[in-house]
Amino acid sequence: MFTTTITIIAAIAFLIAGFVKGVIGLGLPTVAIGLLGLVMPPAEAAALLVVPSLVTNVWQLAAGPSFRTLFRRLWPMLVGICIGTWAATLAGAGLMAGGEADHAAAALGVALLAYACFGLSRARFTVPHGVEGRFSLLVGAATGAVTAATGVFVIPAVPWLQALELRRDDLVQALGLSFLTSTVAMAAGLAEGGAFDGAVAGASLLALVPALAGMALGQRVRTLVRPETFRRCFFLGLLALGGHLALRPLL
Repeated sequence: MFTTTITIIAAIAFLIAGFVKGVIGLGLPTVAIGLLGLVMPPAEAAALLVVPSLVTNVWQLAAGPSFRTLFRRLWPMLVGICIGTWAATLAGAGLMAGGEADHAAAALGVALLAYACFGLSRARFTVPHGVEGRFSLLVGAATGAVTAATGVFVIPAVPWLQALELRRDDLVQALGLSFLTSTVAMAAGLAEGGAFDGAVAGASLLALVPALAGMALGQRVRTLVRPETFRRCFFLGLLALGGHLALRPLL
């Protein structure tokens, strides 16, 4: 299924993605699918991402202090993620429906651009009291639709969770819970479309090795670099990567 060259590139992509997550605590799925999207259709990239994303997000979720409290608060958004992903898949939208690779890559690029611009803007929002319950399901559904179309599950989930003004540890755990739900929903959509089978699952399991190695290295480097400087470089890199993917069909 994968040539030696593609296998090496995939290993490097997961090593880099794991390194980023190790340093700043997020970014593994986004970086991995963005880099892999340069050399393979986004549907294949998303399928390879499943096991590393599942394992690292279970790890992130388990390390937090407030799972039950967060689950009771966030369950409407989590349900919305599943509904949005499955609805978009059934409607024939995006990469899980086996859409044209160039269009899927361009959609992926746009999603990366949006996330990079948000991160670089340093914009911060606050959800007013009483609004969260009314919009949580809608935010989840929108995140699920973006996941189905691009394989990226940070928009609008990450800005929304940041706007809830959770404590740092709770925010990290909430992100893990959101990403884990998106990964499961994405895997189900990919399996339904025939893009995630036993052979791909085995390749995805192997991708876990460089991802974990990168995370371990990133955690060691975390104390040597300023997180804000690294985060800015991360978003600038996403901006360039997203721009390339978005414009590639026109070149």
